[in-house]
Amino acid sequence: MIKMSAGTAHVLGFKQLSIDALPTTAYLMSGEKCAHDCAFCPQARNASAKTNLLSRVTWSEGSLREIAAAIGQAYSQGLLQRACLQVVDGDNVLAGVKEAVGQIKACSRIPVSVSVRLTKPEEVLVLAGSGVDRIGLALDAAAETAFKSVKTGGWQQTLSIIKEAARLLPGRISTHLIAGLGETEQEMVTMMQHMHDLGVTVGLFAFTPVPGTKMARHAPPGLAGYRRLQAANYLIGKKIVNAQNFIFNSGKLIYYGLAEAELRAYLINGRAFQTSGCPGCNRPYYNEKPGGTIYNYPRPLTAAEAAAALEGVLNG
Repeated sequence: MIKMSAGTAHVLGFKQLSIDALPTTAYLMSGEKCAHDCAFCPQARNASAKTNLLSRVTWSEGSLREIAAAIGQAYSQGLLQRACLQVVDGDNVLAGVKEAVGQIKACSRIPVSVSVRLTKPEEVLVLAGSGVDRIGLALDAAAETAFKSVKTGGWQQTLSIIKEAARLLPGRISTHLIAGLGETEQEMVTMMQHMHDLGVTVGLFAFTPVPGTKMARHAPPGLAGYRRLQAANYLIGKKIVNAQNFIFNSGKLIYYGLAEAELRAYLINGRAFQTSGCPGCNRPYYNEKPGGTIYNYPRPLTAAEAAAALEGVLNG
């Protein structure tokens, strides 16, 4: 058995939902109740949140064999671009991943990403050998102080594993950074640049409070500040700018090393404000409720949406 997100279940035909943005990746989750105790996560060891939650997304259980077959069909129809297996840390993680990926790959050639916590960087080679296309090693917190306040595990050890994994599998490692865990914009941007320098793809998330977690009463990040971080991640990732040329005021990003006209030209298409991460990943409503404030757009922005997001960057 394995879990799939509500949107994935809809695309695969297991559920019928009213949804205005379909996932372009099949989001799957294996395991339940993590061995670790991250303050923001519903799957944390001591969280009292519902076990069918990850971020604010609900997950339903199904047969791995049936889900893998449905993914293969949806991929052949052009409904999906990728499958992503998010692994709750526990016993026999690698064996479980290899089994799940093997069944998915037996049904189609869909690229598969795995988000997992590893203890040795060499384990990425085991996963790659089992058919995994990309491997996500979440850092989550962009600064050591924030990391120690919300995560379990070692800051330097996590950074070291990501660095070595990127050397072993160049261009195939991703990480997650969550804005709103207590870091400054300067700390976040500095870490973005470091990850991109390593060749690591950055998936940027906005912290989302979930009932039953230690951070349930913690506020999400301000939208204007998040737009500035999205712009920075996009510009750095495209190698348009380097964070060394940015200017900060008390930790707030105030200058990107570009004239305003150049900045507008790069950002007016709105792509900076769409979901970032692995190719084909759009994560609808991981960070927001339908009809509410959108942090990561799961689709191309309208001209009005792009203009409003750009306004947040320039004047927020």
